[in-house]
Amino acid sequence: MTATLHCTLRAAGAARAGRRALDYAQSVQHRHAAVKPPTLPELVQLERLLEARSPHVDARVAAEVRLPGGQTFPLYVIALGNPAPETPAIGFFGGVHGLERIGADVVIAFLHHLVMRLSWDAMLHRQLEHLRLVFMPVVNPGGMWQGTRANPRGVDLMRNAPVDAVEAVAPLVGGQRVSARLPWYRGVAQAAMELESRAVCDLAAAELLARPFSLALDCHSGFGARDRIWFPYAHTRAPFAHLAEMHALQEVFTGCHHHHPYLFEPQSRQYLAHGDLWDFLHLRACATPERVFLPLTLEMGSWLWVKKNPRQLFSRDGLFNPLIAHRQQRVLRRHLPLLDFLCRATCSYAGWLPRDGARVAHHARALDAWYR
Repeated sequence: MTATLHCTLRAAGAARAGRRALDYAQSVQHRHAAVKPPTLPELVQLERLLEARSPHVDARVAAEVRLPGGQTFPLYVIALGNPAPETPAIGFFGGVHGLERIGADVVIAFLHHLVMRLSWDAMLHRQLEHLRLVFMPVVNPGGMWQGTRANPRGVDLMRNAPVDAVEAVAPLVGGQRVSARLPWYRGVAQAAMELESRAVCDLAAAELLARPFSLALDCHSGFGARDRIWFPYAHTRAPFAHLAEMHALQEVFTGCHHHHPYLFEPQSRQYLAHGDLWDFLHLRACATPERVFLPLTLEMGSWLWVKKNPRQLFSRDGLFNPLIAHRQQRVLRRHLPLLDFLCRATCSYAGWLPRDGARVAHHARALDAWYR
């Protein structure tokens, strides 16, 4: 009887062990099944917007960015408006530096603003008959996923173009080729540009540089306590070829938005750098003198957010992004008038672009304002 009891207990123990093993195997299987490809909130938001888009919006994947683990992120390009080559165009870019997520958020918010208007706004449709808009909202999804300024290969995309500064640059921040382990790494000398940099240049060449007038806005953050609008050059302190046109654009904007928060200035007033993508593209555009390409960089002053919430100093994301929801929403509202104005200015460039004597006068005033 005792032997029978022992056999029964052993059988019950074996059954319990078997159930535990089965439960463990099922839990492991469930965890593996729950593993999904990496996602970014910005890409999720963008893809939801594209799912509900109107037939007036074109979207494509320009390239696939591969992470070290083998997963990939898409580089989306979205276009609206008239594709005819004689139509003026404007491009909006964000997320070039992975730490500066707010730049991508501003571009996505503006794209959402436009797409939601397409179903009812007849004025917008009339504007798009005379305007081309292109968007690359998340240029560096790999860097955003990793929480780094550089892309997954350690290259700073804004130091990656084949342009060398003609004057001395600050150590490291001006771009370096020592190591990808250090910030502001340019990549290997004479190597091809990074996939993300090439995608920006290819989009600019196809949609912006070939038109009689084009403009680009690249959204960044992290410089000082004031929002700045930078224009070329970064590789030299010399004035760039379209200084008169930039001054005329600044005057038109100031006339329409008298109390705007922005400081217009050439980037060279703050620092010089190697490998700036917009310097490279502007120099390329100058090969056709009758065309005008004005690249702008919106440099949002992140110290404004740190000043109001000093605890952000202890967070790497907090140095470059507003971490409190209502401040994030305020930033997205704050820059909407600027992006809308730039679309209108691009569409109506013939009405404000200076010619002949007016161009000479604007050039002289620009030199006084920005270079003397």
